[in-house]
Amino acid sequence: MNTATETNSSEAANKHLVRLEARHRKARLFSLFCATVTWMGATLLFVLLYQVCVQGYQWLDLQFLTSFPSRFPYKAGIKSALVGTLWLISMVAFISIPIGVATALYLEEFAKKGLISRVIELNIANLAGVPSIVYGIIGLAIFVRGMGLERSLLSGALTMSLLILPVIIIASREAIKTVPMSTRHAAFALGATRWQTAWAHVLPASFSGILTGVILALSRAIGETAPLIMIGGLTYVAFLPEGPMDAFTVLPIQIFNWVSRPQQEFHELAAGAIIVLLGVLLLMNATAIYIRYKAEKK
Repeated sequence: MNTATETNSSEAANKHLVRLEARHRKARLFSLFCATVTWMGATLLFVLLYQVCVQGYQWLDLQFLTSFPSRFPYKAGIKSALVGTLWLISMVAFISIPIGVATALYLEEFAKKGLISRVIELNIANLAGVPSIVYGIIGLAIFVRGMGLERSLLSGALTMSLLILPVIIIASREAIKTVPMSTRHAAFALGATRWQTAWAHVLPASFSGILTGVILALSRAIGETAPLIMIGGLTYVAFLPEGPMDAFTVLPIQIFNWVSRPQQEFHELAAGAIIVLLGVLLLMNATAIYIRYKAEKK
């Protein structure tokens, strides 16, 4: 009897070891697959960046940055597009960040959990995955034609704010959720109101996470082309916008315009504009990361 029991136990242990080894083998294969896909993506990105740098670096000079677009490649520049991009991203940040953070704070700290709040949360999650061209159609119908803002910087900023608001709201809510409930309870115990708790304790504690979401959202906004083309962003602008109601162009539209031309020189100009756009994006992100670092340290 004991011998039969020991035999059965030994067989069960062997089967368990075989299954364990099979699981480990599958885990190693999956890990290898993930690493391969990751390095393939990184290699492709490196090749694209290398090609852009090789084609565009020769055009990067002061004349390129301080000249308006031209039909002649050697006289063309990105002055109007660069200034328009800075105008647009500043207005988008001014509009979208307060609204997005306030919405996230309300949904997490003040809204009653029920059917209405669940419907709002579901719609926000769905809006985050809507193609950007749809926001361009909405901006054209509401801001350009409905509100009579024409094809102005303000129309573009409002349209791009709609595009990134779901991202900011979702990221801000996740950051607010990471604040321990003990922080709120301690504030309530000391007599703070719900608003005082949210403003003085929850927001500062979640600031770094909120800023991360804002960085990702603005990074998406600065590179979008389809919504701005849909609302009528100009492809040729030989002046600088002086206010929110002026016509405008941005770097992605200028790049799109140059790439669509047959001359090789314009393709190289587009590569140079891509390098400048990447530089603006990296500078913006570096500034936000530095602010986040100082906030975390404080």
